[in-house]
Amino acid sequence: MERWVQSCRHELLDRCLLWNEHHLRYALREYEHFYNQHRAHQGLNQAAPLRPVPDPITDPKRITDLNIRRRDRLGGVLHEYSHAA
Repeated sequence: MERWVQSCRHELLDRCLLWNEHHLRYALREYEHFYNQHRAHQGLNQAAPLRPVPDPITDPKRITDLNIRRRDRLGGVLHEYSHAA
């Protein structure tokens, strides 16, 4: 739990101004979703807790043609990256 609180503080709370309790709860819900679904975790081999480890890309042609999309969350404080179809 201490690790989650520390990462939440450094990645979210130190970077945004919260207006009231409702805004704080909204920001914490967004961060929780980001933490569990998208954020890479070093202890889990760069996977998130609620998704499996991605398959490695070994084909050189696929590596040169990567198309990555970025989705900003919480006004750009958090960024989600995904492969475009």
